[in-house]
Amino acid sequence: MTIVTLTTDFGHKDFSISVIKAALLQQIPNLNIVDISHEISPYNASETAYILKNAFRAFPKGSIHIIGVESEWTPENIHLVMEFEEHYFIGADNGILSMIKEDFIATKIVEINIHKTVITSFPVLDIFINVAAHISRKGSLEVIGKPLKKIKELTNINPVINPEKNQILGSVIYIDNYGNLVSNIKKDLFYEIGKSRIFTIFARSVKFKKIYKSYSEAIDFSLPKGKREEDGKKLAIFNASDHLELAVYKSNPLTIGGAGSLFGLDYRDPITVKFD
Repeated sequence: MTIVTLTTDFGHKDFSISVIKAALLQQIPNLNIVDISHEISPYNASETAYILKNAFRAFPKGSIHIIGVESEWTPENIHLVMEFEEHYFIGADNGILSMIKEDFIATKIVEINIHKTVITSFPVLDIFINVAAHISRKGSLEVIGKPLKKIKELTNINPVINPEKNQILGSVIYIDNYGNLVSNIKKDLFYEIGKSRIFTIFARSVKFKKIYKSYSEAIDFSLPKGKREEDGKKLAIFNASDHLELAVYKSNPLTIGGAGSLFGLDYRDPITVKFD
């Protein structure tokens, strides 16, 4: 069985996803299509990479991952296939692939060169699906592309450590469905720099002095429900991907609001950790 995943910023209102899946089913027999997300913020490379790099390892080796975010071909946004950790990623050279592999070395990266035979305004449908079908047939990547040694690297996405090593300046890289703020500060870095020192996390005017192991740990369940600090309780945790996350317990962006709106933070806004 061939597994193809889809990660796009297309949403669900239009017909795009259905025709992509129909084309995949026509070209690849015994196919399992998995939607990772179609709610990526438009053209948001950092958000795309965060979601996909935390999802792809859950799939079997040999899975093919199609990335439909900022995918229109231009001379500055060429199309690529990357073989990495025995997975295949098809997308544009817009920095997403560099963030997925991070500092690791890809097995192979090729620039897709089948465009001369296909005229398209919908590359995911007309180009990426043909490439996925070729890979599913165990076709060589060199048949559909020329090898590349270097791809576009996105910068300014890593936390900054001050010279005194008592401060981490991070930023928001993702806001989830609950409005929780995911930072680019990872658990290993936090403890490497912190060295068990007392800390304060600053998110504009909001401060955190404790990191919980889970959302529910922030609630004192020994108290009667009416006396607990529950709704609107702000908290910091390391999430399942080991990123520092700022959250509001049982938040709902459509009603009470999420951490993003309540703390006044958005994508790329600063989150700072100071150690004493």
